Amino acid sequence: MKDYKRDLFLGADKYLFEMARLLRRKETEAEKLLWSKLCRKQVGAKFRRQHPLYEYVVDFYCHSHRLVIEVDGPIHNIEGANFDDSVRSEAFKEFKIEIIRFTNNEVLLDIDNVIERIRVHLNNHAN
Repeated sequence: MKDYKRDLFLGADKYLFEMARLLRRKETEAEKLLWSKLCRKQVGAKFRRQHPLYEYVVDFYCHSHRLVIEVDGPIHNIEGANFDDSVRSEAFKEFKIEIIRFTNNEVLLDIDNVIERIRVHLNNHAN
């Protein structure tokens, strides 16, 4: 069980667990909508929301498929934030974790397409 938890969280520290708890209480509308479609294995795999992983809190994580889904709001268009996104992406590559990114608008305005893209990814990367 200890190895499973270590792999599930990749050594995330106590601070990240507290941060994740806070972020779950302050979800964006896009995150709420996407979670309503991902929870309870509706896409065929279990997802966790605001999940502590390594040195970050990711929006959604599917451990069985080693997949992170990020919903990017306007802050991700700021130069410094994009750099942080690329650093995160590189860190997760080392753990063989893939990232799919959607904008808030994609989620809010075209949720069916977002869910279909997630399903296709899950089917193409089935264990």
